[in-house]
Amino acid sequence: MSIKPINSILFVCLGNICRSPLAEGVFRAVWAERGRGRGMVLDSAATSGWEVGSPPDPRSIAIALRHGIDISGQKARKVSLEDFSRFDLILGMDRSNVADLKTLAPVPDRVHLFLEFAHGQARDVPDPYYEDQQAFAEVYRMIREASEALATRLAARASVPDSGQASSTI
Repeated sequence: MSIKPINSILFVCLGNICRSPLAEGVFRAVWAERGRGRGMVLDSAATSGWEVGSPPDPRSIAIALRHGIDISGQKARKVSLEDFSRFDLILGMDRSNVADLKTLAPVPDRVHLFLEFAHGQARDVPDPYYEDQQAFAEVYRMIREASEALATRLAARASVPDSGQASSTI
């Protein structure tokens, strides 16, 4: 069975100011900690256009900085049709994001729920926007654990030899 390499990941939430920029930053840090920082294209985007051009929420920036990750330079953008061919893996933060992405996707097989793809938990990363700083800390913890699991999964996939057989599994 051939396993398609994953060289690019797009993290997606509703506004691209809380969860997805945090997921992009955290996964980038985890991937780099494992000595694999080069060659992986990472980005984040929104299913809505409400926040396009905005920086991440100050609470996301603060929780990331508390853990040594700077996401302050990111700017919100909306998912584009080109993203579905540009990214090998598109991870929605919640089921609503995934449903919206699958509606837009020409071929929806690259779209998955982040926590489910990372470590088999079919759970949403809750939107902390209307919550307090503690909710952002909990979201950070969820994203960090999922990023660790995702990095382990991708590293294991990279070491599997290619037998030349096609597979639909990402």
